[in-house]
Amino acid sequence: MWQRQLHLREVSDAMPRAAMQERPRIAITVGDPAGIGPEIAIAAAGSREVRAVCEPVLYGPHSPEALAAFSAGVVSAEAGQASYDAIVAAVRDAQAGVVHGIATGPVHKEAFAACGLPWKGHTDLLGHLTGSRQVAMMFYSEPLRVVLATVHVPLSDVPRLLTQTLLEDVITLTARSLPDFGYAAPRVGLAGLNPHAGEHGLMGHEDDAVLRPAVEACRARGIDVQGPFPGDTVFLKATRGAFDVVVACYHDQGLIPVKLLAFGQSVNVTLGLPIIRTSVDHGTAFDIARQGTADASSMVSAITLAARLAKGRMATDSAPRHTSELS
Repeated sequence: MWQRQLHLREVSDAMPRAAMQERPRIAITVGDPAGIGPEIAIAAAGSREVRAVCEPVLYGPHSPEALAAFSAGVVSAEAGQASYDAIVAAVRDAQAGVVHGIATGPVHKEAFAACGLPWKGHTDLLGHLTGSRQVAMMFYSEPLRVVLATVHVPLSDVPRLLTQTLLEDVITLTARSLPDFGYAAPRVGLAGLNPHAGEHGLMGHEDDAVLRPAVEACRARGIDVQGPFPGDTVFLKATRGAFDVVVACYHDQGLIPVKLLAFGQSVNVTLGLPIIRTSVDHGTAFDIARQGTADASSMVSAITLAARLAKGRMATDSAPRHTSELS
């Protein structure tokens, strides 16, 4: 069950028609309809900040009549299916050029599982839907940018999953993607896995046996990457200007500093997709769903970043190419 609604009204009368036509269309999926996704999506889509930079398009149940089918704060297969259907529709439209990017509301992993979906969240699902070989989750904020090498896996599985090949792929994808965000020659820092980055084998062997060789291999290919650095200092180094982005080994290692510094303003971005996808930095917040207290600031940030990235791609696509590029 999903609904698509173009929000083209309430545009300032002072905005020139040409400026309206230049604005990208951004799909906004409302996420799990039992959570706060629909209300923050509607609030963000109606905000002047969003309407100034894009034409927002809502996907998923968001009207009072449609939401009545879902109990607020309750995990259900029906809600999981509705959020999945909205994502599929938005991806299809992005691939077809109907919209120029996607900003997603939060989904619930248990609701996905309840309706038989194998994916644990947006990142792996979007990789599947677009046939992308390598994707990664980045959290983007002004004070700090972090890319995760592993995402929604048990901590006990991280050392096994953190192979040299995986790290090389994530570091390479990060370096290739950062120019889209304004970092023409990105400086990448790698966080160590173990305390003190292993202390030369005294606190674990992975940093020397896996992480360091991955850094050396990437540096040999011309990527400006350093590390591994102890996890308790690398993020501080980044905020003080040593790096443009940090690659973290696991979920909480990377997200704790980002959310501490920029919760509500940071944006979840999927790297490696052929389409633009951003998202909020929080979950479904079932405990406050439909109480009118949800903060839409992260959704606003996600939509405006998607619009900025889309504008960049639109400008690149419309730029005249040299004769040699057309041959």
